[in-house]
Parts: sequence; structure tokens; C-alpha cells
Amino acid sequence: MPLAAVTALLVTACQPGAFGTQPTPPSNAAPAGVELSQLVVQARSGMGGYSREKFPHWATVSGECDTRETVLKRDGKNVQTDSQCRPTSGTWFSPYDGATWTKASDVDIDHTVPLGQAWESGAAKWTTDHRKEFANDLTRPQLRAVTDNVNQAKGDKAPDEWKPPLKSDWCAYATDWITVKHYYQLTVTAAEKSALTDMLNYC
Repeated sequence: MPLAAVTALLVTACQPGAFGTQPTPPSNAAPAGVELSQLVVQARSGMGGYSREKFPHWATVSGECDTRETVLKRDGKNVQTDSQCRPTSGTWFSPYDGATWTKASDVDIDHTVPLGQAWESGAAKWTTDHRKEFANDLTRPQLRAVTDNVNQAKGDKAPDEWKPPLKSDWCAYATDWITVKHYYQLTVTAAEKSALTDMLNYC
């Protein structure tokens, strides 16, 4: 075989997609890792002065629907509501534990980054309006419909203190946490950063 033909064959073989292989898609851990590296690492300021009332939440979104009801409709399937936007039927899947519920009363709307956690990582210095935006944020991955008692077990804990029971949700949970903290320029502790880095390995 002429040298030129051999060279062309080798070049073709080394190209992505050669012989039926496909290029490896970029992991969604990559951008999250970059954002995580940009967060300020410092100790939490503590919960002094904190109360949930300082984060006005479940604001009116449209008509009779508030933020909680909007998330229930968004995250559920076949959700039916009454004239006051309260769910009367539907199905909700909780990514934290894999449970499925048919009563809205069994579901909490979790703040990915809890209000107390936000308070001690920067939000104590915010205006009330900014804290209201944070507590009702439907644009960032800050609100999730999840099993109520799992959400209660989480409380205000950071990822070094609590993780979703299902490891299959660790990637999504870590990337969502990082996205929210990065957008709002909240700080992380060294232990929290380490836990998030470990969870990104599940992406």
C-alpha cells in the first residue's frame, strides 16, 4: 500500500467517531466544578438573628397560585387544582428517595440551598427583597417537590451534613446546589466543598 494511503488510513482511525465509536460527551460535572472553584471558602457565620420570616416565601406567582402551588404543578404529573390553585389530585416523584406520592400533603417544596444555610453563608447581609427572590426562585434549580419527612430530615444542613438517600441523585443535587450558591454568591466551607466535589464524581 502506498505510504500516502497508509497515512490517510491512520488519520481516519484516530478521528472521533472512527470505527463506530462516538466522542465522549462533556460531563455536567465540568461546569459545576468550575463554578465550585469560584466560590469563596469560609466558615459559616452562624444562625444568630435568623428566622424563616426574614425570607418571605410562597409569594403569589399568578392569579391564585403561589410559589408552592406552582412547583407542585410543575413537578407533578396530571395535577388537577381547585379554584384557589390547590392541588386536588396528581402524582409526585421525589428524587431524593425515589418515592411516589398521590397526595400533595405528603410532599414538601424543598429549598435546595436551605434558608438557614443561605443565612449563615451570606444572606444575613441581604435586603428582605433579595431574600424573598431567593426563597421563591423558579428560575434557578432552587425548589424541588420531595417527600415531606425526607425534607424535614435535611433541615438546614449542607452537603457535608446531609445527602439525598439515593446516590443516583447526588450528581443533580450537587450541581443544583453549586448553581444556586454561585448565582447568589454564597460562600462554602472547606468540608462542604469537599463533599460537593465527591458528589460530582457521580455525574
